[in-house]
Amino acid sequence: MMALVDCNAFFCSCEKLFRPDLKNRSVIVLSNNDGCVVAATRDIKKKFGIRIGTPYFQIKQLCDYNQIAVFSSNFSLYTNISDRVMKTLSRFTPNMEAYSVDEAFLDLSGIKNLESYVQEIKKSIEVEIGIPVGIGVAPTKMLAKVANNLAKKNDETNGIVILNSKEKQDQALEKFPVEDLWGIANASSEKLYMLGIKTAKQFRDYKNENYVKKLLSVTGLQRQQELRGIACFQIENIFIAKKQIQATRTFGTAVTEIHPLKEAVANYVTSAAQRLRSQESVCCEISVYFRTDKHNPGIIYHQFFKTTRLSSGTANTFKLIEIAWKLVDELFVDGIEYKKAGVTLSRIDNKHETQMNLFEQCDSLKNEVLMKVMDDINIKDGELLLKSLACGVNNHAWRMLREYKSPRFTTSWSELPKVI
Repeated sequence: MMALVDCNAFFCSCEKLFRPDLKNRSVIVLSNNDGCVVAATRDIKKKFGIRIGTPYFQIKQLCDYNQIAVFSSNFSLYTNISDRVMKTLSRFTPNMEAYSVDEAFLDLSGIKNLESYVQEIKKSIEVEIGIPVGIGVAPTKMLAKVANNLAKKNDETNGIVILNSKEKQDQALEKFPVEDLWGIANASSEKLYMLGIKTAKQFRDYKNENYVKKLLSVTGLQRQQELRGIACFQIENIFIAKKQIQATRTFGTAVTEIHPLKEAVANYVTSAAQRLRSQESVCCEISVYFRTDKHNPGIIYHQFFKTTRLSSGTANTFKLIEIAWKLVDELFVDGIEYKKAGVTLSRIDNKHETQMNLFEQCDSLKNEVLMKVMDDINIKDGELLLKSLACGVNNHAWRMLREYKSPRFTTSWSELPKVI
């Protein structure tokens, strides 16, 4: 048996954590630059008809009139709370897969009293962290996803559904829409609809496996097997290093000069390089791009992109900034209003296995120690607290719009709650 633990409306729950006055209020969280809704409490869609992806400017008056609490995205807070949730969950099993920032699969093999054990997991997260969760338990990942979906939608379940028998699985799958199944996208559900398959139970019981494989590929057939209780997707608790790391942002206001553009790129390089070092990797390629506002019909759309291949891998922030700035110098065109920029680190290798260049000096031990000291300080005392002067020292126009951003309660000393 395995469990899927999923935090309820995670971003909204994080915002409520330090705001007890929001306990019974509707909450939404916006995307970068306060563009559109990316998270919402359960009642938002039912009571107000607001869906995920709705542009905020369209619903601003509705939110003001109904006193809906609105927040800009605060990823420093969300990531820190997520780390705490995952650390707590790891106490309950030696085999766990952190599937996303707010979801994790837990191996519960050998647990005799599943119900009381799962209740203890739920209680620990909600009491120690303060984040409400739903838990679905079943023999496979697909069934655990179904169980979790039912646990979060039906208040009578108290947030826990255990599908440990054929009868319970039949009952759960009988009315479960096939398009709501994990990994069954719109195109796949339309193909199944043409076969008269509208529920998860009908999909599970469809006998022509070769046709399922032809229609939905091998992965689709595996999902059908999972619904039958045959585990095809195992819990993966092995850390997999990313092969590409990106850092991109849309500017709060358009940038027309090269200096602020360079500052923005330096910040993105700094963020990407820190993530690169966190997985003990180096990159052998760096790309820089920036563009104008493609949603503004009043200006001609321009996009600039360039890549440089490095002769040997590096994770040195200062070296990567220097290379990125050269690319900016080569690409920049005066008189254009730039609205977004980004940096991509690619051709990533393990730092202990990367190919060295005979004719180029590799990163010295002194530089590696410096990078480690910077990372340790930033992790402990605040995101990008210590950085290159190339990143700038003031809040410039290229920074994102975050008019409704909450304090970083758990990652910044200066933003800790004050008791008077």
